Order: sequence, then structure tokens, then C-alpha cells
Amino acid sequence: MGRKTVLSTKNVVAIGIGAAIFIILGRFAAIPTGVPNTSFETSYAFLALMSVVFGPVVGGLIGFIGHALKDILVWGSPWWSWIIVSGIVGVGFGLAWKKINIREGIFGWKQILTFNVVQIIVQAIGWFVLAPLLDVLIYAEPINKVILQGLVAGGLNIATVAVLGTLLIYAYSKTISKTNSLEKEETF
Repeated sequence: MGRKTVLSTKNVVAIGIGAAIFIILGRFAAIPTGVPNTSFETSYAFLALMSVVFGPVVGGLIGFIGHALKDILVWGSPWWSWIIVSGIVGVGFGLAWKKINIREGIFGWKQILTFNVVQIIVQAIGWFVLAPLLDVLIYAEPINKVILQGLVAGGLNIATVAVLGTLLIYAYSKTISKTNSLEKEETF
């Protein structure tokens, strides 16, 4: 009997593809908000989908690697405080994967509610508390600036994941065959 590893070939491929799509969405599907260095990001809806499908380790690595590479490509250097939070958010989204159990092909109201409660809590902690705190500790940024950035980014990310993330996960759930969905065919 083989040992199951968290970083199977399938998960490593998911991390690579997921990080690449996170970068593309962060670069080309982000809308500036008017608050310095803060955008309306569609990449977190995609991160939510990947985290729910593949779990917390894959979600965390997609968020961390994708955000780090996006920062390097877009800004020229990584902004570690927000990169760390993106990884934490990916892990947090992924913690809902067993409760939701998307692999059964079911994403009804109960799963939608569970997912959104988890994502709101995780993102509120990440963007409203951890990102500003890390900005102050790592970069000595002014507290008023980073609190505003965290509130704007967090609020937009919560809304994006609640709408677009929920729709992506729902659409994905419809592609999964439900257990025992095939009935025995009658023969003549």
C-alpha cells in the first residue's frame, strides 16, 4: 500500500498552474482602487476555488508563490507582509475543503454558507489585522495608511470571493459526478 503525500504530482502541477493563473489575474484582471498599492483583485476568487478543490497546503502555496512572483513582476520586488497573508488566506480557504467536500459534487446552500463564513473570517483576520500589523513590523509603514489599505483590500477581497469565488466553486461542483448518480441500466 502506497503512502499518500500532500505534494503529489497532481498537487505540484496544481500549485504551478494555480500560481501562474494567480499572477495573470493579479496583473491583468486587477482594478486600482485609488488607495495606494491596493487593487480590486479577482485572483482571490480563483485562489478560493483552488484551495477548496486541492486543500490548505496547495491553497497556501498558490497564494504565497503566486503573490510573490506577481509582486516581483509588477512592482520589481516582493512585499512580504501581503505575500504572507495571501498564503495564510489560501490555507484558510482550504480549511473549508473537508467541510464542503466539493469532490462529492455538492455545493448547495449549506456549503455556500459554510464556505463564506470561513472566507470572511479568514480574510478579515488576514487583511484587517495581519497585513497592517506586518506592514508596520516589517516595513515601519504608517499605521493609518496600512489600516486603510487592509480595510479596502480585505473588503473587496471578501466581496469578490463571496460572489465570484462562490460562482466558480458552484460551477466546478456541477462538473463532478455525484456519488451513486448512475443508475443501473436495464438490458433487454
